[in-house]
Amino acid sequence: MDAQRLKQLLSREESEKLDFKACLKLCTESDKKELVKDVTAIANSRGGRGHILYGVEDKTKRILGIDKSDFQEEQIQQIIYNRTDPPVPVQVDFVEYERKTLAVITIYKSRHAPHQVIQNGSFYIRRGSTTDHLRRAELASIFQENGLLSFETVIRTDAGLDALDMKRIRSFFSGLQIVGDRPNEILMETFGFIGDKGNGEYSPTIGGLLLFGQNMQVYMPHSHIRIIQDQHAEVRTDNIPGMLDWASARMRKIIDDDEYPFAAVEEAIANALVHRDYLDASRGITVNITKKSIEITNPGAYFGGNRVYGYRKDDFPLRRNPWLYQRLFLVDEKKRFLKYGLGINNIKRAFEGIGKVKFINLGRSNAFRVVFPRIPKE
Repeated sequence: MDAQRLKQLLSREESEKLDFKACLKLCTESDKKELVKDVTAIANSRGGRGHILYGVEDKTKRILGIDKSDFQEEQIQQIIYNRTDPPVPVQVDFVEYERKTLAVITIYKSRHAPHQVIQNGSFYIRRGSTTDHLRRAELASIFQENGLLSFETVIRTDAGLDALDMKRIRSFFSGLQIVGDRPNEILMETFGFIGDKGNGEYSPTIGGLLLFGQNMQVYMPHSHIRIIQDQHAEVRTDNIPGMLDWASARMRKIIDDDEYPFAAVEEAIANALVHRDYLDASRGITVNITKKSIEITNPGAYFGGNRVYGYRKDDFPLRRNPWLYQRLFLVDEKKRFLKYGLGINNIKRAFEGIGKVKFINLGRSNAFRVVFPRIPKE
């Protein structure tokens, strides 16, 4: 950390990854808890590394400076190490700025989130410039993003095997040359489509429902896609292949233009269906069609950072739902997930001469949006 970098940080407003503090006190137990709370909140928030600047008035950003004797780097490191699980990686720097000394705690991007405050067992996150408790769905989402939870294999004990389309499951196993009129439970359990409730009875998993589910409006009503045009909305609640079938057919009918690059749009819809945050039960996928654009928005911001992934790559480097992604290669009878994989750069190239495709990571609202231009009507 140097004066130039510090100046850049001071030019910004407080955010999920930046906090200004007038001073740091570590005299009381309450002071130490507040430090750990602030550090874990920044560590648990999406994006890259974060910073807490001490010696800066938070409202006016007036430079106050600090007394270096109040800062013992080893003490700060020890407090954070002993009071967070897993420990948050930090660094403490002192920088001279406008003839005063400022302290900066850098909180490094962590692949071990969520970080918990050991003393009270709480998990915190930044919402804008404020610190708040992580909600249950947010906590589960972070666990999933870091490979600590696979929600797809969670058993839905409230559903029976009749919630699955056994005809499609038989077709799936037949395609793998696994012969049998009735897929047995052991085989379906091996693929993760069902699970034993512990009493010898079986129920579908969440992943099994997303691949083969029937009556999804009963078991997973948030597994839906909404198409909006001229303030008229149509909604389809279904398994993933069913939603992709319906959305593709509706889009082609609505746009009705053979010259429009539908393959790129269907790629974006497929990615939204596979990579959306299914732990967010409050929303589905939305396709908003106007005269100028097509917007596809799915719950679940990209968790690799604040910038949109893949601008310099031809693939999506991180998968939110790898279990689903891998099985859709095999399950989808039309093999669309094998054909898809254009990557962001190729999607953009498909619209050369038409307009610019925008990829927007909406971190604060935990969503991701792709905006396609329409071909102007003559």
